[in-house]
Amino acid sequence: MHYDQSWMGYGWVGGLQAGAIAMLVGALVFALLRWRTGSAWSHGAQLGWAWLLALALAASGDLWDLFYFNFAQLQSLQLLRAKLATVHDPDGIGTRVLCELLGAALGVYAAWLLARWRRR
Repeated sequence: MHYDQSWMGYGWVGGLQAGAIAMLVGALVFALLRWRTGSAWSHGAQLGWAWLLALALAASGDLWDLFYFNFAQLQSLQLLRAKLATVHDPDGIGTRVLCELLGAALGVYAAWLLARWRRR
């Protein structure tokens, strides 16, 4: 889902900001899944579903843009300009997607470690 990225920086700064958002989303999704499923699901299922849901919430817009610009048949220069105008920092989209993937994974992992620590 696309969220307002107009306030974000460009390049690595924007990527780190997007990664921080994805980290927060990943931790919250894992906590929600852990609360709802309890011990009915294994740790692997909770981790995997939390990561996928965090990506769907935090990174799906940038992932779709990255996929679209690589595989879509853009027939005209005007269409390309119109599509690029809707994307915040098209030069840094790969960096932003990488940071979102890693941020979601780190957020889920940090929440899992916290849940394990609290259980002991």
